[in-house]
Amino acid sequence: MAYIITRLCVDCKDTACADVCPVECIYTYEGDDKEAFPNQLYINPDECIDCTNCEPACPWMAIFEEDEVPSVFEPDVDLAYAMAEQEEEFEIAEVTRGHAPTQTDVETNYAKYDYTP
Repeated sequence: MAYIITRLCVDCKDTACADVCPVECIYTYEGDDKEAFPNQLYINPDECIDCTNCEPACPWMAIFEEDEVPSVFEPDVDLAYAMAEQEEEFEIAEVTRGHAPTQTDVETNYAKYDYTP
């Protein structure tokens, strides 16, 4: 099972996950269809080796093992597989350091999606 980056990453795009990925399977969307592919990171499920490195590295707690994705984020599983089909419109995520979210930031992000872990 691959790991899935959920919409909890939208507009956050912290690349700590990409920094620890041994196979560089974390991407950013560079195409024109921003409605179909929101501003977030994506794991290519065909390339993911299930190493588990990305999940604990994500400061937004936006990454889940595919079979553990909360129901509110189920559409994000399909989005990950759609990404794999259009890989030519994606680039490997460049590792950059940004501001680390506070616990309040993470909880506010959860609230946007009515998600409670």
